Amino acid sequence: MAKTNYIFTSESVSEGHPDKVCDRISDAVVDLYLAQDPYARVACETLATTNRIVIAGEVRGPGELLKQVEEVARAAVRDIGYEQKGFHWATADVSVHLHAQSADIAVGVDAAGSKDEGAGDQGIMFGYACTETPALMPAPLYYSHKLLKSLAEVRHSGATPWLGPDAKSQFSLQYRDGKPVGATSVVLSTQHSETVSQEEIRETARRHVLEILPEGWMCPEEAFYVNPTGRFVIGGPDGDAGLTGRKIIVDTYGGAAPHGGGAFSGKDPTKVDRSAAYAARYLAKNVVAAGLADKCTIQLSYAIGVSHPLSVYIDTAGTGRVDEDKLSDVLRQLMNLSPRGIREHLKLNRAIYARTAAYGHFGREPEADGGFSWEKTDLVADLKSAFGA
Repeated sequence: MAKTNYIFTSESVSEGHPDKVCDRISDAVVDLYLAQDPYARVACETLATTNRIVIAGEVRGPGELLKQVEEVARAAVRDIGYEQKGFHWATADVSVHLHAQSADIAVGVDAAGSKDEGAGDQGIMFGYACTETPALMPAPLYYSHKLLKSLAEVRHSGATPWLGPDAKSQFSLQYRDGKPVGATSVVLSTQHSETVSQEEIRETARRHVLEILPEGWMCPEEAFYVNPTGRFVIGGPDGDAGLTGRKIIVDTYGGAAPHGGGAFSGKDPTKVDRSAAYAARYLAKNVVAAGLADKCTIQLSYAIGVSHPLSVYIDTAGTGRVDEDKLSDVLRQLMNLSPRGIREHLKLNRAIYARTAAYGHFGREPEADGGFSWEKTDLVADLKSAFGA
């Protein structure tokens, strides 16, 4: 029997966290290529450290775009807000080491004759949804993201100019009868200027936490930790080196659901690490939004070069109101889960990825240009009809 009374914790990191800087640059490169060629292939990794950015990987697309990669990287860092002595968008050394995609991979993945497009790699991908928040996301991660987004907004607006780009949050929530009822502790570490006092940082943080949490959920004062080590002036890639793909739990469900291990950023949508994880979230969210379960975990698996999933696993954790085997069959009928089918259904061959690099790939609002299409709940009517709900 599942536990119903417990404390669960999740963390988030800001757009200025060194790993997120790298995710943003890698996804900006994906967008650069997809904007010019919707069928371009990109596998882009980034490293960032003190005044240095290294970009490497494989691409297949318009050759002239290589000359624009450095400019795209600098623009991403500028947008995040790094203009510091140890890491500045205008003066950091940027080296680009992108080369052509392996012909062996292309042969296995490309469609040819009667052969459909195969998966870009083997692997397992998970999707999850629950009724804990309006976004159908786990509450600890939901509030961790909301706090950092709120602080980023006032930093970018100039309302709190002493805030730096690098920050981390962590919320521990008490669950009773399986539902979150309040925070037992809140942690915020945020980069700041040399002139601001820790008291002002704490009061600003408290105000933002109170704004995002439901009334009465604030943790005790002694469990509210703001910059617990004191000063946090040196931050971002100047404080710690960053790499693409190191915040996969922050990107997904905060540890509340399984993870297949593959990162998203820097990958075009033929890579099922990304596209199939989006599809699994899309299906799980629609199941929960349709009222067929309060929690839903979906696992998909693929083999490189194979055009169909090897397995579709569904677990509603005892909250389901319909047969899980029938649900699996219905979902397969509603969505083609081949790599091509996923990309076409969710319209993923677009330049929509840089915006996903911070504050989570899931629990976001679908956007008019196709961004976050996997957050739509447009299967709800069909699911209800299939089960007479």
